Amino acid sequence: MESTGIPELVLGRHTASVPIIQGGMGVGISLSGLATAVAEQGGIGVISTAGIGRQEPYYRNNLKRADSIALTKEIRKARSSTDGILGVNIMMAISNYEDILRIAVEEGIDVVFIGAGLPLRTPSSIPLKTLRESSTSFVPKISSARAASVILKSWDRNYTFVPDGIVVEGPLAGGHLGFSRADLENGEITLENILKEVLKTVKPYEQKYGRSIPIIAAGGIYTGEDIQNAISIGAKGVKMGTRFVATYECDAHENFKQAYIECKEDDLVIIDSPVGLPGRAIRSDLLREVEKGIRKPYECPWKCLRTCDFLKAPYCIAKALMNAKEGDMLNGFAFAGANAFRIDRLMSVKQLISLLVDEFMEACGKKSLVQSCV
Repeated sequence: MESTGIPELVLGRHTASVPIIQGGMGVGISLSGLATAVAEQGGIGVISTAGIGRQEPYYRNNLKRADSIALTKEIRKARSSTDGILGVNIMMAISNYEDILRIAVEEGIDVVFIGAGLPLRTPSSIPLKTLRESSTSFVPKISSARAASVILKSWDRNYTFVPDGIVVEGPLAGGHLGFSRADLENGEITLENILKEVLKTVKPYEQKYGRSIPIIAAGGIYTGEDIQNAISIGAKGVKMGTRFVATYECDAHENFKQAYIECKEDDLVIIDSPVGLPGRAIRSDLLREVEKGIRKPYECPWKCLRTCDFLKAPYCIAKALMNAKEGDMLNGFAFAGANAFRIDRLMSVKQLISLLVDEFMEACGKKSLVQSCV
C-alpha cells in the first residue's frame, strides 16, 4: 500500500503499513472474510479460533476435529485472497489449545495472539526449535504489568527469548475481560496507566535482547485520535474489535451487526460468564432471563473450555454466541466494547481504516502545534 503518514507496526518479521490490528472475535465473528479485508488495507487481519469448528456440520460428533479442519480451511481461504498480514487469536482456556496453536504455526500464519491465560511454557506438541525457526510472530495478550513481567521472566529464563509484541487490553474492551468485576465497576484502572506500567516493564528486556518489544493498546480504542493518544504514550499500534463488527465484511449475521447499531449506552452490561470471567456484552433477552436466575439446561457435546463446568453453568456460552453469530439474538447475545453505542451505521473495512487514518493525521496536526505527535 502507499504510505499513509501513519506509523508502521513491526511484529517480528512482519511490517504492517497501518498500525491497526483487528481484534479476533469468536464465536465466528471474525473469520477469513473480515481478516482478509483488514489485511488488504494494510492492517493485521485476525481469525478467531474460539468455537471455529461450530461452523462445521458434523461438529457434534467430533468438535475437536471440526475445530482443526475449520481453522485450516479459514487460514488457507484467507491466504489465497490476500498477501497482507494475517493472524489468529487463540484462547489458552480452550481444551485443544495446543492442537490449534500447532495448526496455526504449521499453516504459516503470520501472527499468533494468545489470551485467556499466561503462556509460560512452550506446548509439548511443538518443538522449541520449530517455534524459533518459524516466521510466525508470538504476541501474548495481558491486562496488567504484573502479567507482562511474569511472561517476560519465564521466556527469558527458560528460552532466552522474548515475545514479538504484547497486547495490553484495558477495561473498556468487549468479551471476556482480565479484571475483577469490582475493578471494572470502580473505574480506577485505565488503559493509559496500564500502558505506562507495561512500557517500563519491557524496557530492561529490550535492552538485554537489543530489540524492540512493541506494545499494542486495546480496549476502548474507537477513533483515530484514540490511536494517536496511545502511540503518543509509547504504544506501537492498537487492536480494535468493536469498530470492525459494523463493517460489511464482518463474518457475523446482519442481525448481529444491527444489535451494535441499535444499542444504547445502558444496554452495555458486565456479565458473569459461565467460564468464570466477567465480560462486557449487549443486553439481550437471554441475558435478562439469566439475570432473573432462569437456568437454560443444555447438553455439552464437548468440554470446549477448561474452566467451564456445564453442570453448574446457567447456559452454554458457546451455543449462545453461535446463535447470535447466526442472527438469533433472542437465544444469544453479542459481546461488545464499551464504545459500541457510538456506532450508527455500517461501512466497508476500507472506509473505516481510511477514516481512522484521517482522524489520526488530524489529531497529529492539532497536537503538533504544541508537542510531538508520535
